[in-house]
Amino acid sequence: MVVTCVPMRVIQFKHAVTLVTMLACGAWSSATEPSGVSQTPGALGTIATLDVPRYMGTWYEIAKYPNRFQKMCVADTRAEYSMQADGTVQVINRCRLADGAMTQALGNARQIGDKQSPRLKVRFAPAWLSFMPFVWGDYWVIDLDTNYQLAAVSEPKREFLWILARTPQVSPIDYEALLTRLERKGFDLRKLETGPQMLR
Repeated sequence: MVVTCVPMRVIQFKHAVTLVTMLACGAWSSATEPSGVSQTPGALGTIATLDVPRYMGTWYEIAKYPNRFQKMCVADTRAEYSMQADGTVQVINRCRLADGAMTQALGNARQIGDKQSPRLKVRFAPAWLSFMPFVWGDYWVIDLDTNYQLAAVSEPKREFLWILARTPQVSPIDYEALLTRLERKGFDLRKLETGPQMLR
């Protein structure tokens, strides 16, 4: 879903927030390794459950793995999620371009599994192409605080990663704690891009 989303220690979405999403089931740990040094990680775990209605609303990109579909975004990356009557989620990813203009991408997300599943599929292709599996991207919530204020979103191969927050800035303590958890899950923190405004 974010699947929306902008770059400091070095965020945005796999499908622009899809910009997303997130945590407690990491199967790999590098606690004894120096920062940036890793072994081959195991399967990526997600959070145990996701309260989708509570997850709705605006999420700001705090950091991300660089990706080709967000190259044009220079600031103010965010994702807005809203529940639809059919149970799916509307995704609107926005960001500011180099010329100062805002651009947006409209997408749709659906849960994979039960109503508390933290695994979703997101597409930004036209609805008439939704029957094609390749237009859907994985949006896994792999970390999420109990107050639904800070989240991490990725996918099984760990090729994409977004750190999202309810506010444009986050606590350095909370951010560093999240990075530690992500490193234990097998993510290379050296690849993260963050925005200079993200810490407070």
